Amino acid sequence: MVSQITRGIKISVLTSFEGTYFKNYKIHFAFSYVITIENHSKDSVQLISRHWEIIDSLNDIEIVDGEGVIGKKPVLKPGEFHTYSSGCLLSSPYGAMKGYFNMINFTSTKNFKVIVPTFRLCAPFALN
Repeated sequence: MVSQITRGIKISVLTSFEGTYFKNYKIHFAFSYVITIENHSKDSVQLISRHWEIIDSLNDIEIVDGEGVIGKKPVLKPGEFHTYSSGCLLSSPYGAMKGYFNMINFTSTKNFKVIVPTFRLCAPFALN
């Protein structure tokens, strides 16, 4: 698990390899991840959007931007947390993801970025 705190918002990520499958005559490596967003600040905040950089060992980089996370824009009061799970496909058994969440602080009405730390995606059979 990796974790990072930005402006009182803690992001923790746990990853898992889900298996391989063929699609369009090409092998894909499926990974899932669980992200927990904890509000350790004194203000209520809302997650507005996300930005991901998905990197595999073949040097392919996919950029994904979108509103909310899995169709939600959670509001977190001080001390609250939100957990969700999602996944991605890679063309190789190794990779990583990193990014950030755009959030709004309801007290200051200012937007800010919360960094999602780089987390590795690795199929267990590919390890020495």
